[in-house]
Amino acid sequence: MSTPLYQLKAEFFKTLGHPVRIRVLELLSEREHGVAEMLRDTGVEPAYLSQQLAVLRRANMVVARREGTAVYYALTSPQVADLLMTARTILSGVLAGQAELLADLRAPVPREKTP
Repeated sequence: MSTPLYQLKAEFFKTLGHPVRIRVLELLSEREHGVAEMLRDTGVEPAYLSQQLAVLRRANMVVARREGTAVYYALTSPQVADLLMTARTILSGVLAGQAELLADLRAPVPREKTP
């Protein structure tokens, strides 16, 4: 019996459920990056970045290529970049709504006049 699509989607989104993996995917949305660049841009330890890249490789979201001693990563699909942009758009809308609510909560409450 094959795995239901909703279960595969859940696994896909679970892969995206880590800040370092999201940051790596954002970097790779711009262009191919070497590991040294990603270390600098993410600010994490080499072993930790390696772990997160391995998760993304297993999920077939990134592909690696070796050039001498350097390793470079790229997205396997430009649609991953589209997904990240869609998430940004959704979050912008959510946060804008929350900012409006916060402004309403912070607004002074008019006092009722007593006769």
